[in-house]
Amino acid sequence: MKDMNAADITGEYREAVLTFHSGSSRKVFYTEIESPMPDGRLIVSRTDLNGNITHANAPFVDMSGYTRGELIGAPHCILRHPDMPAAGFQDLWNTLKQKKKWHGYVKNLRKDGGFYWVYATVIPNIRNGEVSGYTSVRRRPSKTKVKEAEALYRTLE
Repeated sequence: MKDMNAADITGEYREAVLTFHSGSSRKVFYTEIESPMPDGRLIVSRTDLNGNITHANAPFVDMSGYTRGELIGAPHCILRHPDMPAAGFQDLWNTLKQKKKWHGYVKNLRKDGGFYWVYATVIPNIRNGEVSGYTSVRRRPSKTKVKEAEALYRTLE
């Protein structure tokens, strides 16, 4: 996965290097600019077994700031924000490997360095008893739940 491009960032930014469950790493640039999820819109995406995006609906494209072409085939962790603890994603993958539904609050990183919060539900796509990929549906979270998640995530690694 490529590092972010500082030329794509809007406003003052910080940088971090993230290491993912695959062992790969990526330099990211991030700001304090929030893009709230609009009410009534759902972000829907599907991934293959490795977490590479195979489908991205229009709200996902809009909120991420990436083009559909940039998203399709990219690992879903392209959206990982440095404020998100690795423990949250470990819980997600542990749950999905048990063929169970996962849900939680996620702070996503936009291409322009901004962020947006979602309440995510991820389910394994099961065909003939085998997991063939994953579907994620995200919606606007309550501000109260985001504040709770922020406080919790500061205590986790």
